[in-house]
Amino acid sequence: MNQIDASLVDWSRAQFALTAMYHWLFVPLTLGLAVIMSIMETIYYRTGDLKWKRTTKFWMKIFGINFAIGVATGIILEFEFGTNWSNYSWFVGDIFGAPLAIEGIFAFFMEATFIAVMFFGWDRVSKRFHLASTWLVTFGATMSALWILIANAWMQYPIGMQFNPDTVRNEMFDFWAIVLSPIAINKFTHTVLSGWMLGSAFVLGISSWYLIKGREKIFALDSIKIATIIGFVGILLSIYTGDGSAHQVADKQPMKLAAMEGLYDGGHGLGIVVIGALDPNKKFDDGKSPYLFSIEIPKMLSFLAKRDLDAYVPGIRNIIEGGYETAEGEALSVEEKMRLGRLSIAGLADYRKAKKGGDAEAAIIAKAQLDENFKYFGYGYFKSPEDGIPNVALVFYAFRIMIILSGYFMLLFIIVWYFIYKKKYEKMKWLQWICLLSIPLAYITSQSGWVVSEVGRQPWAIQDILPVMAAVSSVNVGSVKATFFIFVALFTILLIAEVSIMVKQIAAGPEDLEEEPLNK
Repeated sequence: MNQIDASLVDWSRAQFALTAMYHWLFVPLTLGLAVIMSIMETIYYRTGDLKWKRTTKFWMKIFGINFAIGVATGIILEFEFGTNWSNYSWFVGDIFGAPLAIEGIFAFFMEATFIAVMFFGWDRVSKRFHLASTWLVTFGATMSALWILIANAWMQYPIGMQFNPDTVRNEMFDFWAIVLSPIAINKFTHTVLSGWMLGSAFVLGISSWYLIKGREKIFALDSIKIATIIGFVGILLSIYTGDGSAHQVADKQPMKLAAMEGLYDGGHGLGIVVIGALDPNKKFDDGKSPYLFSIEIPKMLSFLAKRDLDAYVPGIRNIIEGGYETAEGEALSVEEKMRLGRLSIAGLADYRKAKKGGDAEAAIIAKAQLDENFKYFGYGYFKSPEDGIPNVALVFYAFRIMIILSGYFMLLFIIVWYFIYKKKYEKMKWLQWICLLSIPLAYITSQSGWVVSEVGRQPWAIQDILPVMAAVSSVNVGSVKATFFIFVALFTILLIAEVSIMVKQIAAGPEDLEEEPLNK
């Protein structure tokens, strides 16, 4: 195996994370606003009340601004698979590329086709066709998320493929196993629903700003009514899908679950830590408590992970050392997996050498060695068992930030809806300020979820098969550093531009319609 430059891996990861996190500023708002504006236009279609047309057109403008910048960052993100992660793209491009191609051909094409009608067809097509176009844009945006998340879920739970040693590529043999993977379906629903929460928090905050300024009372209150309902439904269903996700992580990615809980030593009937602080000097095998302090709910981790209050949940040390029972038998240690992974890699090298030399018998023996140990292929690139441990502190704290803020927004939506129902909210300046200042918290919640999902599965580009250290391109680390800082500047300029345009549109407010009386 060739020596891999650690700094190249780190800078490539940093660049991809930077691009993904900037992109993720726009995606959830797109998903949330799309549903909200579609519901608003549906109300306009059914009632004929022009105030809802005015409200829809305003949020549609905000959606369009956000959508455009999101597309720009998303394109760069996909190009990075070829520039910084060419080994990854070669190794699994036949599989990973299929969902992305479908997303581009089907979902994005749908968005691009109907978004023009949505923005410019108000007086050119019928109300019914325009409403259909708006919902098709929403459907297209949601389907874009579906296919991208199917690709991402496959990286976390690779199924429906087989390795071809002649091409050194993984090839798809069961498309529907990949599409209908429980990881993919759960990841999709959880992500989309979290977008509803963020979009609702955004609408709630901006609408509250209008009330603080004494402007657009009817528009603001109508927008808040829709946002609080959509936001509450999004949060409620996110809790359900989040529970399903935790159960799947416990089964397919136990190291991620252990990192989420800061769990080093497993056991039966374990509690879940609600609030805690990790010892920054903790080593996985030092026998010390990982927490400086912690408050937990007894037995809840075992229940969430295995649906059994007394079930065994392995910790980081247990996963590294192996020896505990799983559904497939006794868990192997990471050192044993490393040995088997190296056998698999050696089998691949021997197979290709035998094929080149025309030795059919040696090729058969080598391929058998490769196939027998391929499930541990990626472990062969590890230098030590500790390579399999993600950044525990980052995952642990990000998970709690996500959970605590999700609970905060559920409570906020309920409180605001109650005072809207009682017709008191328009006078409650303190609550309006809370809603406005909560907009950044919604983004922090969303980003924290991304961190848990993606940092928690490190060091894997593809779970158990390809670690990031073997997925990078053979490029000069200086080039990656340079483009990293170029992207920092570019994305920051795009973000400033988007915020500036949004602020101008929000300051201008919704446009008056000729047929509509003044909104006082």
